[in-house]
Amino acid sequence: MAFGRKPPPDKPSAYAAALGMLARREQSRRELRRKLDRKGFEGDEAEQALDRLGDQRYQDDERFAGMLTRNRAGQGYGPVRIRMELKTHGLDDAAIRACLDELDVDWDASAASQLRRRYGGKAPVDHAERAKRAQFLLRRGFSAATVRRVTHADVDDADDD
Repeated sequence: MAFGRKPPPDKPSAYAAALGMLARREQSRRELRRKLDRKGFEGDEAEQALDRLGDQRYQDDERFAGMLTRNRAGQGYGPVRIRMELKTHGLDDAAIRACLDELDVDWDASAASQLRRRYGGKAPVDHAERAKRAQFLLRRGFSAATVRRVTHADVDDADDD
Protein backbone atom coordinates (compact mmCIF):
# COMPACT_ATOMS: atom_id res chain seq x y z
CA MET A 1 0.00 0.00 0.00
CA ALA A 2 1.38 3.42 -0.97
CA PHE A 3 2.17 5.91 1.74
CA GLY A 4 -0.72 8.25 2.56
CA ARG A 5 -3.40 6.19 0.83
CA LYS A 6 -6.29 4.74 2.74
CA PRO A 7 -7.59 1.28 1.93
CA PRO A 8 -10.87 1.35 0.01
CA PRO A 9 -13.85 1.42 2.38
CA ASP A 10 -16.04 -1.64 2.58
CA LYS A 11 -19.11 -1.46 0.43
CA PRO A 12 -22.16 -0.68 2.61
CA SER A 13 -25.11 -3.05 2.68
CA ALA A 14 -28.10 -2.39 0.45
CA TYR A 15 -30.04 -1.48 3.59
CA ALA A 16 -27.43 1.11 4.67
CA ALA A 17 -27.22 2.54 1.15
CA ALA A 18 -31.00 2.87 0.85
CA LEU A 19 -31.29 4.32 4.36
CA GLY A 20 -28.69 6.93 3.41
CA MET A 21 -30.71 7.86 0.33
CA LEU A 22 -33.86 8.18 2.44
CA ALA A 23 -32.03 10.39 4.93
CA ARG A 24 -31.61 12.96 2.15
CA ARG A 25 -35.24 12.91 0.96
CA GLU A 26 -38.36 10.76 0.64
CA GLN A 27 -38.18 8.30 -2.24
CA SER A 28 -40.48 5.75 -3.77
CA ARG A 29 -39.73 2.06 -3.54
CA ARG A 30 -39.23 1.90 -7.33
CA GLU A 31 -36.81 4.82 -7.25
CA LEU A 32 -34.77 3.23 -4.44
CA ARG A 33 -34.74 -0.09 -6.25
CA ARG A 34 -33.36 1.53 -9.42
CA LYS A 35 -30.64 3.28 -7.47
CA LEU A 36 -29.65 0.11 -5.63
CA ASP A 37 -29.51 -1.75 -8.95
CA ARG A 38 -27.22 0.96 -10.37
CA LYS A 39 -24.95 0.62 -7.35
CA GLY A 40 -24.59 -3.07 -8.11
CA PHE A 41 -26.57 -4.68 -5.30
CA GLU A 42 -28.02 -8.13 -5.95
CA GLY A 43 -31.78 -8.35 -6.45
CA ASP A 44 -32.47 -10.40 -3.32
CA GLU A 45 -30.39 -8.16 -1.07
CA ALA A 46 -32.06 -5.04 -2.48
CA GLU A 47 -35.57 -6.48 -2.06
CA GLN A 48 -34.86 -7.55 1.52
CA ALA A 49 -33.51 -4.09 2.32
CA LEU A 50 -36.56 -2.42 0.81
CA ASP A 51 -38.91 -4.76 2.68
CA ARG A 52 -37.11 -4.01 5.96
CA LEU A 53 -37.26 -0.25 5.35
CA GLY A 54 -40.97 -0.56 4.59
CA ASP A 55 -41.62 -2.61 7.73
CA GLN A 56 -39.83 0.06 9.76
CA ARG A 57 -41.85 2.75 7.96
CA TYR A 58 -38.68 4.49 6.81
CA GLN A 59 -39.87 4.04 3.24
CA ASP A 60 -43.56 4.46 2.52
CA ASP A 61 -44.96 4.99 -0.97
CA GLU A 62 -48.13 6.64 0.36
CA ARG A 63 -46.13 9.17 2.37
CA PHE A 64 -43.85 9.74 -0.61
CA ALA A 65 -46.85 10.27 -2.91
CA GLY A 66 -48.46 12.74 -0.52
CA MET A 67 -45.25 14.72 -0.22
CA LEU A 68 -44.68 14.80 -3.96
CA THR A 69 -48.29 15.73 -4.68
CA ARG A 70 -48.30 18.64 -2.23
CA ASN A 71 -44.91 19.80 -3.46
CA ARG A 72 -45.83 19.78 -7.15
CA ALA A 73 -49.22 21.42 -6.57
CA GLY A 74 -47.43 24.12 -4.57
CA GLN A 75 -45.07 24.65 -7.51
CA GLY A 76 -48.06 25.32 -9.75
CA TYR A 77 -48.30 22.01 -11.59
CA GLY A 78 -51.66 20.56 -12.53
CA PRO A 79 -53.17 17.18 -11.71
CA VAL A 80 -52.38 15.59 -15.08
CA ARG A 81 -48.66 16.24 -14.69
CA ILE A 82 -48.67 15.16 -11.04
CA ARG A 83 -50.52 11.95 -11.94
CA MET A 84 -47.97 11.12 -14.65
CA GLU A 85 -45.02 11.75 -12.33
CA LEU A 86 -46.51 9.52 -9.64
CA LYS A 87 -47.02 6.76 -12.24
CA THR A 88 -43.30 6.90 -13.07
CA HIS A 89 -42.63 6.17 -9.41
CA GLY A 90 -44.67 2.97 -9.56
CA LEU A 91 -47.79 4.08 -7.73
CA ASP A 92 -51.08 2.52 -8.74
CA ASP A 93 -54.09 4.46 -9.98
CA ALA A 94 -56.05 4.10 -6.72
CA ALA A 95 -53.20 5.54 -4.64
CA ILE A 96 -52.72 8.40 -7.10
CA ARG A 97 -56.42 9.19 -7.11
CA ALA A 98 -56.46 9.17 -3.29
CA CYS A 99 -53.52 11.60 -3.13
CA LEU A 100 -55.08 14.01 -5.58
CA ASP A 101 -58.45 13.79 -3.80
CA GLU A 102 -56.82 14.61 -0.46
CA LEU A 103 -55.36 17.80 -1.90
CA ASP A 104 -57.46 20.86 -1.29
CA VAL A 105 -56.54 22.70 -4.47
CA ASP A 106 -58.67 24.90 -6.67
CA TRP A 107 -57.12 23.88 -10.00
CA ASP A 108 -58.76 26.79 -11.86
CA ALA A 109 -57.27 29.29 -9.39
CA SER A 110 -53.89 27.57 -9.60
CA ALA A 111 -53.93 27.72 -13.40
CA ALA A 112 -54.96 31.39 -13.34
CA SER A 113 -52.13 32.11 -10.90
CA GLN A 114 -49.64 30.45 -13.25
CA LEU A 115 -50.89 32.61 -16.12
CA ARG A 116 -50.51 35.80 -14.03
CA ARG A 117 -47.02 34.74 -12.97
CA ARG A 118 -45.97 34.02 -16.55
CA TYR A 119 -47.79 36.74 -18.51
CA GLY A 120 -48.65 39.39 -15.94
CA GLY A 121 -52.13 40.87 -15.87
CA LYS A 122 -52.24 41.59 -19.60
CA ALA A 123 -55.12 40.08 -21.53
CA PRO A 124 -54.25 38.07 -24.64
CA VAL A 125 -54.29 40.27 -27.73
CA ASP A 126 -55.48 37.66 -30.21
CA HIS A 127 -56.39 34.04 -30.73
CA ALA A 128 -52.75 33.00 -31.23
CA GLU A 129 -51.76 34.51 -27.88
CA ARG A 130 -54.69 32.78 -26.17
CA ALA A 131 -53.62 29.46 -27.74
CA LYS A 132 -50.03 30.03 -26.57
CA ARG A 133 -51.25 30.52 -23.01
CA ALA A 134 -53.43 27.43 -23.25
CA GLN A 135 -50.45 25.36 -24.40
CA PHE A 136 -48.41 26.67 -21.48
CA LEU A 137 -51.06 25.45 -19.02
CA LEU A 138 -51.42 22.10 -20.76
CA ARG A 139 -47.65 21.56 -20.49
CA ARG A 140 -47.86 22.33 -16.77
CA GLY A 141 -50.38 19.53 -16.41
CA PHE A 142 -53.76 21.21 -16.21
CA SER A 143 -56.70 19.46 -17.81
CA ALA A 144 -58.25 20.70 -21.02
CA ALA A 145 -61.42 21.63 -19.14
CA THR A 146 -59.48 23.80 -16.68
CA VAL A 147 -57.47 25.41 -19.46
CA ARG A 148 -60.64 26.16 -21.40
CA ARG A 149 -62.27 27.79 -18.36
CA VAL A 150 -59.21 29.88 -17.50
CA THR A 151 -58.11 30.96 -20.98
CA HIS A 152 -61.42 30.71 -22.85
CA ALA A 153 -59.45 28.97 -25.60
CA ASP A 154 -60.56 25.93 -27.55
CA VAL A 155 -58.40 22.95 -26.61
CA ASP A 156 -58.78 19.21 -27.11
CA ASP A 157 -60.26 17.26 -24.21
CA ALA A 158 -57.61 15.03 -22.67
CA ASP A 159 -58.53 14.44 -19.06
CA ASP A 160 -60.82 16.08 -16.54
CA ASP A 161 -59.70 17.17 -13.05
